Amino acid sequence: MAMTITEKILAHGAGKDEVRPGQLISAKLDVVMCHDVTAPAAISMLKAHGIDKVFDAEKIVVTPDHFQPAKDIKSAELHKRLDDWVKEKGIRYYYPVGRAGVCHALLPEQGHIRPGEVIAGGDSHTCTYGAFAAFSTGIGSTDLAAAIATGVLWFKVPASIKIVLNGTLGVGVYSKDVILAVIKETGVDGALYKAMEFVGSALKDMSMEARMTITNMAIEAGAKNGVIGFDETTKKYLDERLKGKADYTVYESD
Repeated sequence: MAMTITEKILAHGAGKDEVRPGQLISAKLDVVMCHDVTAPAAISMLKAHGIDKVFDAEKIVVTPDHFQPAKDIKSAELHKRLDDWVKEKGIRYYYPVGRAGVCHALLPEQGHIRPGEVIAGGDSHTCTYGAFAAFSTGIGSTDLAAAIATGVLWFKVPASIKIVLNGTLGVGVYSKDVILAVIKETGVDGALYKAMEFVGSALKDMSMEARMTITNMAIEAGAKNGVIGFDETTKKYLDERLKGKADYTVYESD
């Protein structure tokens, strides 16, 4: 059966030869992203249920994001909770205040995002990482708690929408303008629980940062994820950042 990038990645994560849109699966997570808004609530849920473990201390990436530097005492307390939890659980990849940044840029820059992986994060714009030919989606605190504890989440396999972007960008026109134009056409719920797969010649000259801007906004059309296929631009970006972790798998849509 022919499959899209998204379907192939989810099939691999679920240990299946193939999946189809609408199918319910349980998939292993390769990366879980946590920040200062949704992670503290997830930590509280785990403690309330007596769960005192993380599934893999090297697959969870933690950083303050929304409230750093802290704007008030409550924000500082959120950071303190992350600090304490990270130390308690031995989380390897922690980017505290001083090393922190916008999580959606930070993880790719630090070499945590690879093609072919299943990624979930406690923020709706986690779909950003789909620019690297990965399946990446945002989740709330409840699912984040489950992800932290088990490393597995259930998904309904999304149907895919192929969005063809041809031509070149004029002076003063950027990738943000492109995705806003796409959303204008689809509507804010036009891709509800779909995978938005972006292809076409216009992507060729876009940097990885520009592509990340496009997939970042997939959620604004209601999509489950956004994804862009692997090419030389992707490879160059990854070669400069993965530093010995370049054993990834590239999937292409049939």
